[in-house]
Amino acid sequence: MGKLNASLILPSVVNGGRYFSNSYSHFSSSVNSFAPHIDALNKKPMSVSEKGKRCDRFHSVGDALIVFNKMIGKNPKPSIVEFTKLLAAIVRMKHYATVVSMCSRMELLGVSHDVYSFNILINCFCQLDRVDFGYSVLGKIMKLGVEPSVVTLSTLINGLCKQSKISQAVSLFGEMVGKGYLPDLIVYNTLLNGLCKIADTDRAVKFLRMMEGRGFKPNIVAYDTVIDCLCKNGLLKEALDLFSELKVKGIKPNVITYNCLIHGMCNSGQRNEATRLLNEMVDKNISLDIVTYNILINAHCKEGMVSNAEDIVDTMIKRGIEPDVFTYNALINGYCLQNKVDKARRVVQSMMEKGCAPNIVSYNTIINGYCKAKMLGEAVKLFHEISRKGPIPNIVTYDTFMQCMFQLGGVSSACETGKCEEALKLFQAMRNSKLELGIVSYNIVIDGLCKVGRIEAAKELFHELPFNGLEPNVYTYTIMINGLSKGRLPDEAHQLFRSMGDDDCLPNSRHYNVMIQGFLRNGYTLEATQLLAEMVGKGFSADICTVTLFVNLILGSDKSILL
Repeated sequence: MGKLNASLILPSVVNGGRYFSNSYSHFSSSVNSFAPHIDALNKKPMSVSEKGKRCDRFHSVGDALIVFNKMIGKNPKPSIVEFTKLLAAIVRMKHYATVVSMCSRMELLGVSHDVYSFNILINCFCQLDRVDFGYSVLGKIMKLGVEPSVVTLSTLINGLCKQSKISQAVSLFGEMVGKGYLPDLIVYNTLLNGLCKIADTDRAVKFLRMMEGRGFKPNIVAYDTVIDCLCKNGLLKEALDLFSELKVKGIKPNVITYNCLIHGMCNSGQRNEATRLLNEMVDKNISLDIVTYNILINAHCKEGMVSNAEDIVDTMIKRGIEPDVFTYNALINGYCLQNKVDKARRVVQSMMEKGCAPNIVSYNTIINGYCKAKMLGEAVKLFHEISRKGPIPNIVTYDTFMQCMFQLGGVSSACETGKCEEALKLFQAMRNSKLELGIVSYNIVIDGLCKVGRIEAAKELFHELPFNGLEPNVYTYTIMINGLSKGRLPDEAHQLFRSMGDDDCLPNSRHYNVMIQGFLRNGYTLEATQLLAEMVGKGFSADICTVTLFVNLILGSDKSILL
């Protein structure tokens, strides 16, 4: 097996792992210092039941800490093997920060770690979402000349995937295999999950093939993971091909497999295909579960067939499956889509009577329904109700209110100023609170300001984004370009259009059309024509609004201006 090289280690820990001691000692003290607690436990006499207790079985972390304190008090101290058993027992109780603190104390007392105890420490850091400290431990291992095991690297891969650092996980996996380490099926499935989590469908399918090529037979869990990813990204043909493949290989699809496919078909409007799969489930004696029913109920509600969805709920109950919060939320959404918000409120009342507590999604859906029906007063009443009784409003709740206020603000000039000011006050309150505002919240406010003609305020908010750790996305640029164009600032709109690449946000067909329409409305005919040629050259097409403006221009002007 080849030696690992420094490319595996983060730059901050390459120089001998010096960062290791400082990093996890600082981390353990910042999370919680257990030393005083351990000292206090030392004064507590050990009960009869604790005497002779195996150090891998404890009723509580307190029992484990008592044993640890006695171990470090011995001279000579027990072997690292005994300490490792104790640490492993505490990990099984999920007290990861406790283990970090204990390891720090062990090092201060001169207890030498081995690869097994190091692996436990790496796992604790990864479970605490500090994979960077896990890398620090790897640096220490290499400094001491200890050979990392396959568990060491697999644990780091799992930690990277847990923090959605999939590219780093894939790189580490590649070097791990290249150095002769043999990953197990768990590592393969972890990476497969990670790739699907970031919707990298191509690499996920290739990884599935690589598993087979290296002698690992993917199980139904692996296939379900990839099929689900393909369905969620609209690649239904590819998902069905994989589904056929697993059946040819003698791997029996389960309820999860069918749920993924049926969900994908329902989302794409392929009702006949979803029905075929449903019938196939029944033929194979695969029982429908709560997820299957929820998929069907949600699909019917979205298509406006709420009464059919209610019938499915009745069938489900007759078969011994009780509706859950997702079932009720689908019905709430169905009624709101039909502007029957009062019926949606009755669904909430019904679920509470049946012992199923509504969540913030339930209330957000109804608040959104009231806002769309222009019943802001009812929405505000419901907001105050949940603020008093729970659940806690989230960013979606506030975004819904802001969007509603800006929309109502544009209904008439009489209420325009008042509603916008209310929305801005709400936005400012959100910024002052502990809510982490995302680009969606800013897009709503920027769009609202542009629509009511407050372009300067919108520009100020747009330029403020980098200082709040946010980057504009394609929607932000569309909003601003459109707002500047309608605000008689086509030059600024064009300048912003050309700067999109600076944020790795290349203009698409929508941006070209918005920019061309802005030029035409502001009398920049030549610029509009040149941009049209550029757009067509990039493979984009003019939309109906752009075509209409050009036709009107041709009919009302000298056609030669467009040549």
